[in-house]
Amino acid sequence: MDWLWWIFVFFIVGGFGWVADTGRTALRTRHERKMQRLQLAEHERQAEREALEVAQKPPEPVCGCSHHLAKHDRQGKCHEDVEIPTELDENKKPLKYELRQCNCQQYVGPQPLSRIYADELTDLG
Repeated sequence: MDWLWWIFVFFIVGGFGWVADTGRTALRTRHERKMQRLQLAEHERQAEREALEVAQKPPEPVCGCSHHLAKHDRQGKCHEDVEIPTELDENKKPLKYELRQCNCQQYVGPQPLSRIYADELTDLG
């Protein structure tokens, strides 16, 4: 029963407060780390969802001049108007613009499926 006196002295000196503070700090740290892991996992799931959405979208038929396929004729010439700088300052920054036809000579973007030829499927059965 000699050990009982040591426990009594330990509590009177304030050892229990130290143990309680250490326990609270450990639990707080554990909680903060767990919340960080949960937030990181949620962020990764959100990034995966966004990547899947982007991957499932079909490519936009946009040319190198950044205009849509609908702005090009069958020969590929672009019929969109663009702003071209006509006056520059001493730092070569545009001051005035003028509307002119786009210089793009040929559509180079992805081809829509309707333009791709595919043989008809035959039933081999």
